[in-house]
Amino acid sequence: MKNLVAGVDSSTQSVKIVVCRASDGEVVREARASHPDGTQVDPAAWWEAYHRIATDELLDGVEAIAVGGQQHGMVALDENGESVRDAVLWNDNGAAPDALDLIKELGGPKAWADAVGTVPVASVTVSKLRWLQRVEPENAARTASVLLPHDWLSWQLGGHTEAPATDRGDASGTLYFDATNNTYRDDLVRLALGHDLTLPRVAEPYEFIGETPTGVKIAPGTGDNMAAALGLNLQPGEAVVSLGTSGTAYTRTSEQTHDAVGTVCGFADATGGFLPLVCTLNGARNLVRTAELLGVSLEAVSDLALSADPGAGGLTFLPYLAGERTPPLPEATGSLSGLTLDNMTPANLARASVEGVLWSLAYGVQVMQELTGPIKRLTLTGGAAQSPAVQRIAASVFGLPIAVTHAYESVAVGAARQAAATLAQDQQLPDWPVPYSVETEPTEADRTAAAEISERYLAALNREHR
Repeated sequence: MKNLVAGVDSSTQSVKIVVCRASDGEVVREARASHPDGTQVDPAAWWEAYHRIATDELLDGVEAIAVGGQQHGMVALDENGESVRDAVLWNDNGAAPDALDLIKELGGPKAWADAVGTVPVASVTVSKLRWLQRVEPENAARTASVLLPHDWLSWQLGGHTEAPATDRGDASGTLYFDATNNTYRDDLVRLALGHDLTLPRVAEPYEFIGETPTGVKIAPGTGDNMAAALGLNLQPGEAVVSLGTSGTAYTRTSEQTHDAVGTVCGFADATGGFLPLVCTLNGARNLVRTAELLGVSLEAVSDLALSADPGAGGLTFLPYLAGERTPPLPEATGSLSGLTLDNMTPANLARASVEGVLWSLAYGVQVMQELTGPIKRLTLTGGAAQSPAVQRIAASVFGLPIAVTHAYESVAVGAARQAAATLAQDQQLPDWPVPYSVETEPTEADRTAAAEISERYLAALNREHR
């Protein structure tokens, strides 16, 4: 079979490869392999995992390939292109104090928002550069270049025959790339690390950056959220809410956002535009912990949550069990308030855990709309989006129309869609369908519940963390 393209999703937990027909996006083959646990990982483990599944049979007939990779990871290389140390991933919070130092040194949050559209937090690459300088100065001195995970894997695919390349979308998550002017801010690299770096060139959206040893053309690839936006065919005025280990919400705009508060990241997308995004650290893991606390399965948590009324009888669960990125509260802990003799039930606790996780993303969407204009529709995706409770409760937390996708490898499919557009060389993404399973219009009762939940949760946030 010919006219095939492949997309790679190299995430924190695993690597997935999908092979799609370029004409209509139908997935004809796919495979998956696990990545090591941890927040610091030898990048060679990603390459080994990729090779476990990237067989000749899987990739037979593939003409182009692209990588969607986890954002922000720091792959530090020496002057010979060898790893200086393990890659530091986005979910490593060790750089939290370094982010605060960098904010102060540049002149405050607004200075960063004006410069690159985003205020540093522990997860982003520029903060990790400062962490490296502070904690491992010898490794910092040896570091001659820094790649992101998607950059590094694309470079491996090409056999190092071309210089490393990245794209605007993933580069914008480093916080030393100005996506409005499409240029690196070397001064911010020096501020963080103390010396200049050789950085990957920033490819155009549909530019080939090399070939594999077997002749498969390599498209630019991008960050995982940018690739998912391609896979979900995100349109302006809509937003994607992705609920997995962490949570993200993002939309498409023609201009970069500059949120001095730091809630909204002013990222670029993979098409030449922008992808304002909010990210939460507390997603499906919180639901798993709730199931363990109640001594039941995740399916039973869903049933319990749906048996309770909207608002969980007044229970308010701020879900910051792993600290939080949106709002930026890296040292925060979770809290459960509003307990009474009447409402302290397993059903209300289950409902509050679902509402809390969803509200933290709804809070981000509310702030995002202040910068981007109204959001009229949400696409709910990610592993936890397959929970019946999440699907049905979302309308009463967001108060917006909700479309839920089937279980769907949106990052890998989005990367494949970029590969198809690059292969066609017509500067236009092919029209691939999105597999929706449920579409819900909020009722008046849902909108009322969403307003009540928002008011109560904002009051709890301000009471406990402001």
